[in-house]
Amino acid sequence: MTANPVLWTLDERGVATVTLNRPEVNNAYDGALIAGVLAAMDDLGKKPGLRVVVLRGSGKHFQAGADLKWINSVRPQSAEANEAASRATFEAVQRLNTLPIPTVALVQGGCFGGGTGVIAACDVVIAADNALFSITEVRWGLTAAIIIPQLCDAIGVRQVRRYALTGERFGAEDARRIGLVHEVVPLAELEAAGAKVVEQLLANGPEAMAETKRLALESSFGGMAVDDAAYTRLVHLHSLKRQSAEAAEGLASFAEKRAANWGPLKA
Repeated sequence: MTANPVLWTLDERGVATVTLNRPEVNNAYDGALIAGVLAAMDDLGKKPGLRVVVLRGSGKHFQAGADLKWINSVRPQSAEANEAASRATFEAVQRLNTLPIPTVALVQGGCFGGGTGVIAACDVVIAADNALFSITEVRWGLTAAIIIPQLCDAIGVRQVRRYALTGERFGAEDARRIGLVHEVVPLAELEAAGAKVVEQLLANGPEAMAETKRLALESSFGGMAVDDAAYTRLVHLHSLKRQSAEAAEGLASFAEKRAANWGPLKA
């Protein structure tokens, strides 16, 4: 296991690189990775001259969604503990979403579940041609409640109603078609494509970009236009579903490598 699940560096230009660093589980998130993202945001927020944040994943995959072993360990805990886990996950995504500087995500390999919410919260997303995406939560009897606002902003309600309901996998070109990513490049050119965008961002006025981003978020469903009460409800629903009998069956099916036995729909 990696000692530090999130790494960050800051260069002389003010460009920070934040790396999700659990390659042994395809950077699936658990409590430690979530805490690491929040700590990185706290640390970087104290640095003068911060201009751009680049987000990447270590190893072959960008981010494989939730670590289902961790989800299973949280699920039987108290309702308060489950809400705390959902709240921290939401906060990590929302901190990226509202960061007053540009964020650039570089995506290779798998980007599943919460990973799709993470990139939907970034300003610029470049995907390698081997990237694969899926909003997977329903496969395990869970919901994507806390990332639905960001996904609706990025790809629109109509596309969310397809991909968050089917849980199907789709490639980089489809991700570009629906607006989840902005650009698709060969894997070998991913870093160079990111560097080009960073140079474009560094050429712009920092305060002008911060105000532009703030105004865009104020006009959006997934930004600051959604009030605290609405987000509190999403966090509650997210944690409540994790503790449901349906989630228990979905997670058991994953652990036992079998198809889930879904019961009849409740009235």
